[in-house]
Amino acid sequence: MKKILNYTAYSFALLLGLSACEVNRLPETAISDDTFWRSESDLKQAANYLYTWMPGFNTDDNWSDDAIGLSSNGISDGSRLAPSTDGSYNTPYQLIRAANNIIEKAPRATSAPVAVIDRYIAEARFFRAFGYFSLVQRYGSVPLILKTLTDDSPELTAAAAPREQIVEQMYQDLDFAASKLPTPTQLGNADYGRISNTAALAFKARVALFEGTRAKFHNSGDPVKHLTAAVNAAKAVIDSKQHDLFGNYFNLFQYEGEGRQNRENIMVRQYGVSITDRVSTHAYYRGSMENGNTNPTKALSDSYVMSDGLPITKSPLYKTPTATIEIFANRDARMIATFMKRGDAQMTTKPIFDVANLSFNKTGYMFRKFANVDDWNTQASRIDRPVLRYAEVLLTYAEARFELDNAISDADLDLTLNRLRARAGVAKLTNAFVTTNGLTMREEIRRERRVELAQEGFRYWDLIRWKTAEVELPKPILGIYFFKSEFPPATVNLTPDNFILVQAANFRKFDPAKDYLWPLPINEISLNPSLKQNPGW
Repeated sequence: MKKILNYTAYSFALLLGLSACEVNRLPETAISDDTFWRSESDLKQAANYLYTWMPGFNTDDNWSDDAIGLSSNGISDGSRLAPSTDGSYNTPYQLIRAANNIIEKAPRATSAPVAVIDRYIAEARFFRAFGYFSLVQRYGSVPLILKTLTDDSPELTAAAAPREQIVEQMYQDLDFAASKLPTPTQLGNADYGRISNTAALAFKARVALFEGTRAKFHNSGDPVKHLTAAVNAAKAVIDSKQHDLFGNYFNLFQYEGEGRQNRENIMVRQYGVSITDRVSTHAYYRGSMENGNTNPTKALSDSYVMSDGLPITKSPLYKTPTATIEIFANRDARMIATFMKRGDAQMTTKPIFDVANLSFNKTGYMFRKFANVDDWNTQASRIDRPVLRYAEVLLTYAEARFELDNAISDADLDLTLNRLRARAGVAKLTNAFVTTNGLTMREEIRRERRVELAQEGFRYWDLIRWKTAEVELPKPILGIYFFKSEFPPATVNLTPDNFILVQAANFRKFDPAKDYLWPLPINEISLNPSLKQNPGW
């Protein structure tokens, strides 16, 4: 049975970051910092707070070429300015402070065994690394804070630490976490949802792949070091035998894919078991997919290969569609799990999907992952949000192995990508297949990542680390072929070859001189003169 990890809200000073004088003003019935940190229960309760920073459902794919919302956004159209404040900067530091607080104070719980203390310090160090990765992805070099601060701490006005130093600290934190945390098997049903040692390794693999490929393609840093770390961490997860792929790709993102019985999920944000037994709910299906806040693009659609493993530009199986349903014929099965097609269950008021409402789904496509009719009725979905999946680990190993050696063996392809392709009903990828069909292995590895992780928030960051954002993001956003006999009358812009034109290329800009890093918030620079703005901002 699935067990909910309860996220406890705190009224005591330890995680709110209150000063001593503020602590003195707490009601007598409140928990004080001095009376806390005594037992294993206290440590667990404190660590629970860190899980509230688990990422929820979002529309981050709209920053990329995989999706677009009801209107353009400043990231993909190049119009943003340096903000005064930015939650993407401040929120990770709140998490880091909470983690630092636990790391410092957990040893006070002298009634708990050392192994227990280490376990919760390990959870805190995992989340500290999680917070810093979010910052480094966006801003590059940022201040490295490894302790709780007071009003007069010199770190408040310290310069940003070198990127490499921050990444090395993340590695140290994740290595410690991997050595001290229980395995998923040891966590069992009782502690399902807590961070495991394989989660620490899988996240280290993600960090290292990002840094290794970024170093390689941006000509900055040590790609061999990071790619080697990515290979080793991913392989450790594979060799642990703690995880495996879930049998059905669509059900992986439904209630059928929840709980310990799904060994593919390594780390999830939990929402609950039922309406009455829940942590929280989300309206991702209704609010983001049905209402058009995130719509898949033609570019994403075209990236799904045919069942023979060849792209639509090369496969003899591909026939020019004469109706929307024919777009899905003989395609990678992940496409019909990710895109709505005619005949899919949609919602109570319109039980069967016909075609997208172009007033909302401006590309003429609609996402299907996480779509659930019962959730549409209640407007309160409890489907968990996968944060780390075993499929990502397999993709990471394959890509890091290839980028490290500029080659990958068929054995490693069978260990990784071909397992994903088998689940999707797609022919195997081999070196001979690539050569015979005039493909390139790097592009096929990247294609596999794109379709496997579609709608999960990876694409923008992949373009950033590969240094291809300057090529892909300025392209026009196109939608489905406009079949006049299927779509109701609508005012849409069309290309000369009759595809829906959602956003023309002249409205999409990416400046490689500055856009590979995000601008630091202006208020942070004002508060800390040692903090320098990123180039070009």
